[in-house]
Amino acid sequence: MKALLLALLLFSASAGAAVSVVDDAGQRVTLARPAQRVISMAPHVTELLFAAGGGARIVGAMNYSDYPAAARNIPLIGSNSQIDIERVIAMKPDLLIVWQSGNTARQITQLQGLGIPVFHSEPRRLDEVATSLLRLGQLLGTEPVARAAANAYTAKLAALRARYAQRPPVTVFYQAWDSPLYTLNGEQIASDAIRACGGRNIFAELKTVAPQVGVEAVVQKDPEAIVGGKLYTPQDRGLSIWQPYKGMTAVRRNNLFTLDEELLTRPGPRVVDGAATLCARLDEARARRTR
Repeated sequence: MKALLLALLLFSASAGAAVSVVDDAGQRVTLARPAQRVISMAPHVTELLFAAGGGARIVGAMNYSDYPAAARNIPLIGSNSQIDIERVIAMKPDLLIVWQSGNTARQITQLQGLGIPVFHSEPRRLDEVATSLLRLGQLLGTEPVARAAANAYTAKLAALRARYAQRPPVTVFYQAWDSPLYTLNGEQIASDAIRACGGRNIFAELKTVAPQVGVEAVVQKDPEAIVGGKLYTPQDRGLSIWQPYKGMTAVRRNNLFTLDEELLTRPGPRVVDGAATLCARLDEARARRTR
């Protein structure tokens, strides 16, 4: 009985204790007590919160917050183009988690003006997914769950890197969209996944995270592999746009790989699974070098 009372007292003390972390914008976020009502402003944030043990604390989310399945039942507060500020206020959140690359500056300014603590989530490296889980666990008061998730993720990532660290490099063009043609630079987490697989993003040096490029520029760089996402509508052409360019190495060797882009571009725990699939495809490209 005494042990039970002690445990309850310790839980009560931790539940009411102030928590403080530094977010991905370098700003310190301090809460008087662990967050109980959280609004997620990006799909990857929703995934991180669930993995960190805080799924039940999410009272509102942004559109496309569809993983895990339970996330589809969370009330939506808007999209990347518009947020229902009145609905945000009505939900009485004690923590807002925003995504600077996905939410507009105007939206973030609006949210900051509400006087509610704001945490910026912007993992751009594979390792930062684990640190994101740990910090969210602190903010939620769910450290044991968050730590277990971070450890499991880190172990999978370490095994992946160990397997592919010494593989010969493969030049890669990542096709984010086909019309107009968009790619990703070296600062997006998908590019870090390419690096982990021994790949080299041919447009890593560009300053914009998601720059528009010309077909001619891609043809000139002649990547060994081209990676793109799945098709969503009959109008999407995807990687088929490269078929006319028979002289390109990626086309000639049939190194046009369609992957689930959500697993590569959403900086959540599943990104390591997306990276594993990407690594396997780049190994196929290596195997075709005799052609």
